[in-house]
Amino acid sequence: MNILISDPVEQVCTRILEQHGHTVENKPGIKQEELLKTISSYDALIVRSGTQVTSVVIGAGKNLKVIGRAGAGVDNIDVEAASRKGIIVLNTPGGNTVSAAEHTIAMMMALARRIPQANALLREGKWDRKKFVGTELHGKTLAIIGLGKIGREVAVRCQAFGMKTIGYDPVMPAEAAAKLGIALLSLDEIWPQADFVSVHTPLNDETRHLISDAQIARCKATVRFVNCARGGIIDEEAMLRGLESGKVAGAAFDVFVNEPPGDHPLIQHPNVVTTPHLGASTEEAQETVAQMIAQQVADALVGRGLTGAVNAAALQNSYQQDVYPYLVLAERIGSLMAQIVPHNISTLNVRVQGSIVERTLDSLAAAVLKGFLSHHVLEPVNLINAKIVGEELGMSIETTTGRIDDSLAEAVAVECRWKDSSLKTIGTVHNSNSPRIVEFAGFPIEFVAHGHILLYENEDRPGVLARVSTTLAGDNLNIASLSLGRNEVGGKAITAIGIDSPPSDRIFNELAAIDGVRRAWIIRL
Repeated sequence: MNILISDPVEQVCTRILEQHGHTVENKPGIKQEELLKTISSYDALIVRSGTQVTSVVIGAGKNLKVIGRAGAGVDNIDVEAASRKGIIVLNTPGGNTVSAAEHTIAMMMALARRIPQANALLREGKWDRKKFVGTELHGKTLAIIGLGKIGREVAVRCQAFGMKTIGYDPVMPAEAAAKLGIALLSLDEIWPQADFVSVHTPLNDETRHLISDAQIARCKATVRFVNCARGGIIDEEAMLRGLESGKVAGAAFDVFVNEPPGDHPLIQHPNVVTTPHLGASTEEAQETVAQMIAQQVADALVGRGLTGAVNAAALQNSYQQDVYPYLVLAERIGSLMAQIVPHNISTLNVRVQGSIVERTLDSLAAAVLKGFLSHHVLEPVNLINAKIVGEELGMSIETTTGRIDDSLAEAVAVECRWKDSSLKTIGTVHNSNSPRIVEFAGFPIEFVAHGHILLYENEDRPGVLARVSTTLAGDNLNIASLSLGRNEVGGKAITAIGIDSPPSDRIFNELAAIDGVRRAWIIRL
């Protein structure tokens, strides 16, 4: 079969594929126009992060059977479009875990001992030992934000240096973290204790500017930050202010909001160490992912296996028109729960009712986990690896079938449990194939699980909704939909307002402070 490699990938990839009898063309840096003209000639496409595999490219790939990503992230591939066309999408998660962890350690040590600055001065012919007095890692407290594979590897290495490791992860239970030698804390508890902070989370609405002025203000005056995960998790402007004020002793960045970042003043700061996104740039990592993706593509093309398949279950179920809407529903319920549950959950229970959902229970549970975990872990989560990732984080995953609501022909119920608390959400799909939430936290309510939603618990009395509406209107936020639910007159109630765009932090704080509003969340589905 014919295979195109459109980004720079180690030659071992080509050799392995040719050994399997395939014809391989290497065209790194191919222009989008040429790709669109020629993609129909290939059975498989292998990329790194450079090639944008859009729905248009996928549509033009009349003979495409497999798309392979030599690396973990698939942000540059329209996975849904590929699934609809029956194209398998593969990636190589874990191939660069060690390299990313080691680069984090290298940045931390360079930051602590000011190695780049000392090297630069010595190259100028100047010898100044006093100017570059550093600090030891031994005995210091490292806060790891995000305890996925890379975060855990960083912890092991830093513990060998004699560092105390504390961490934050919204999924991993405290007991699982303790087994790794990590004290699991809330973010509020972490900031005053940390000497070093290393971030290892995905970039999403919850983690963008996770570290900004308010968090920096709560830290020690000698704190040092490391970001080898995603640009934007640390607010670059806030970090610069912290450095210039002396509150932050130093920072190390491998990733930036804009790459390349240009002449950003953060890069020029004397207490900052930077590298151009080199976390996975080792000979071993490049060789490993090249070997992995070559073997995975070769296997997939002849039906030998689907190792690393991002969309295998979705692919299988996407052909079943009655199943696919429930996969969407399940993933959105998982995403909804992830944006609300405030603690590290110990158990996630998925219960289904109905002939359609019962025959695909495992896929639906995987979709719930994908929606939930994608908010919290750095490595890509898909329907293939979701259960494994959840279990690695210490989650107990339960699946059951049985009665949920007699008024519904098909239903999916998801319950998260932590400590002495729990939260349950029930959803279904209507004839229009739109996923809908029909019960939340014990309240009967119905709203479409899509878009931006202001969800709040309130006292059931006149005036609350009016004040909320007025506040939204004051920020020029249009109300697209409105749903209300209650169990008894004058008790507690729940309200879901669909809005065209999310409110600013200021407006959200005003909404949460309205008399009669007990709790509020902004949900994006």
